[in-house]
Amino acid sequence: MSYAQPKKLQAAILDWAGTVVDFGSFAPTQIFVEAFAEFGVAVSLAEARGPMGMGKWDHIRTLLNQPEIAARYEAARGREASDADVTAIYERFMPLQIEKIAEHSAVIPGALDAIATLRGMGLKIGSCSGYPARVMERVVALAATNRYVADHVVATDEVPNGRPHPAQALANVIALGIDDVAACVKVDDTVPGILEGRKAGMWTVALTCSGNALGLSYDAFRALPADRLAAERTRIAGMFADSKPHFLIDTIADLPGIVNDINGLLAAGRMPQAC
Repeated sequence: MSYAQPKKLQAAILDWAGTVVDFGSFAPTQIFVEAFAEFGVAVSLAEARGPMGMGKWDHIRTLLNQPEIAARYEAARGREASDADVTAIYERFMPLQIEKIAEHSAVIPGALDAIATLRGMGLKIGSCSGYPARVMERVVALAATNRYVADHVVATDEVPNGRPHPAQALANVIALGIDDVAACVKVDDTVPGILEGRKAGMWTVALTCSGNALGLSYDAFRALPADRLAAERTRIAGMFADSKPHFLIDTIADLPGIVNDINGLLAAGRMPQAC
C-alpha cells in the first residue's frame, strides 16, 4: 500500500461567530465587557476582541494577564487575579452568553448559498468554536432555525486543548471520516483559528471583513468607503501574516471560488504544508 495525495477537498471546517453567524463577532466580545463590568473592571470592546478565537476561559486568563487590565483588576478587587478569579468571571460570562446569544445569531449574508455550493461540490461541513458545549447547544439550535446545520460540531471544552491547538479541527476529521487532513480547509476569522488549521495540516482561509478583525456590522461594512475598506483589508492582512493563512477573503460568500482554487492546487500535486 502506498500513499496517494488527495486530488480535491473533502471537507470544510468552519468557525461559527464571525464566520457563518454573527457578522462582526459581537456576541462573545460584548459579553466579556459585561462580565468584567460585574466585577468592577472596565474592559473595552477593542481589548475584549484581542484574544478572540481562544476558548473562553483562556480568553479571560489572557485578558487578565495584560498589564493594564491586571492593574484595573487589582485596583477593583484588592489582589492579583488568580485562576479561581478567572473561573469566577467565566462562570458569570456563561449565563450572560447563553441569555444574549440570540441577539447575534443571524446567519452571515451569503453563507447559506456558499455552504450549499460546497455541499454540491461534495464537501462535508465540519465546525468548531471557542464556545463551550453548553453555549454551542444554544448556538446550534438557533442556527438550525435559520437553516444552517453543520455535519459535525466540536466545542472548545470537548477536546483536551482548544485553539490554537489542532484538536478541534482533527476531531472533525475523525468524526466526518476524512481520509487525509490535506483534503480539508479550515475557515476562520481569528488568528488562533487559522493556527489551529495550520497545525492540523489543513488548507486555511482567513476572513478579513465578517469577523473579529474588522468588528463591524454588515451594514457598517457595506457602508465603508472604498479607500477605507482597502486600508482595513491591508491592516487585517498584517494581523494574520504570522499565522500564514493560505488565502484571505472578505466573507464566507467568497469561499466557493477559493475551494475551486485549492482543488486546482491539489490536482497539481500541491499540499498545504508546503504552501
